[in-house]
Amino acid sequence: MDFETRAIHDGQEPDPATGAVTVPIYQTSTYVQEAVGEHKGYDYSRTANPTRRALETCLASLESAEHGFAFASGMGATTTVMHLVSPGERVVAVNDVYGGTYRLFSKVYEPKGHVFEFVPYDGVVEAIDDRTRFVWLETPTNPLLNVVDIRAVADAAHAVGAVVCVDNTFATPYLQRPLELGADIVVHSTTKYLGGHSDLIGGFAATSDPTLAERLAFLQNGLGAVPGPFDSWLVLRGLKTLALRMQRHCENARAVAEFLDGHPAVERVLYPGLSDHPGHDVAARQMSDYGGMVSFLAASADEAVAMVSRTAIWKLAESLGGVESLIEVPAAMTHASTSDAPFATPPNLVRLSVGIESPADLVADLESALTRAAATA
Repeated sequence: MDFETRAIHDGQEPDPATGAVTVPIYQTSTYVQEAVGEHKGYDYSRTANPTRRALETCLASLESAEHGFAFASGMGATTTVMHLVSPGERVVAVNDVYGGTYRLFSKVYEPKGHVFEFVPYDGVVEAIDDRTRFVWLETPTNPLLNVVDIRAVADAAHAVGAVVCVDNTFATPYLQRPLELGADIVVHSTTKYLGGHSDLIGGFAATSDPTLAERLAFLQNGLGAVPGPFDSWLVLRGLKTLALRMQRHCENARAVAEFLDGHPAVERVLYPGLSDHPGHDVAARQMSDYGGMVSFLAASADEAVAMVSRTAIWKLAESLGGVESLIEVPAAMTHASTSDAPFATPPNLVRLSVGIESPADLVADLESALTRAAATA
């Protein structure tokens, strides 16, 4: 079946008790057992819940994975996956990562003895050596929208026995499926495009490797960072319209990027869909479209701050991937935790999460904000 059909039906058979078309919210913590140690696949909801299992089945299918695991947040998924790495083992990570990921790696895991080497997006393959046990990628990256060649990295990592994990939050499985490109694990913040309505917090990890799956299942249960049934149900609902929403996100992002490109108040536009983007060719090869995120460099940090405070439709807020358009200055917001890193986020960078409103209205609002910010600079 095609993507759109699987998003609506995989893992979501009508409820056997009532015939309900929509998967019920199984708001329960425990289950009656037929006898000691005998049950129908459920004994305690930290271990498994029917609503969560429906989500895990559906999203694993969309990522072309054999096994899926839902978590209480994207950071919960990342933390659980990183328990696959032992202290002293070398991890190569792209240096343009989400601020929370960098904070976790540098402030939590490095003090425990994990070894991280943060490298530019185009230097990952060269950084992989015989000591490397794990590779962490984002592509497109957050917030600079750099593009990493997943297949090239996977080939290099597998040659030395390393595991490759890709954070696919920006692209979603509708636009990019890292496991099909050779990655071993894919993770998501389901808070973003998969949920799609800025009304939940969630995470996800998937793999087709049976050994990794067995370990992740143990860690999911043992660490306990699982989502409740209602949040699972909200993500499952979001997946049903993912394809439609991503099509509009991409269309609107393209219109916004083209408007910003060459604007006198904008130094540079960062969007893989532009032909002069350094990762355009790789993105065209491994993605079906270029996503709904656009970043750009304002003339100065002051103009960036002035501009984001003058929009009307674009809301000044962290997060991304909802139906509404959001705007932020990452250096002072989502990526403030990278301020002490050697690859600190540029203070004049503005990140846009392009929603599904009228593209004409979005462009007009940006034009007004840019003009007023430049006038007061």
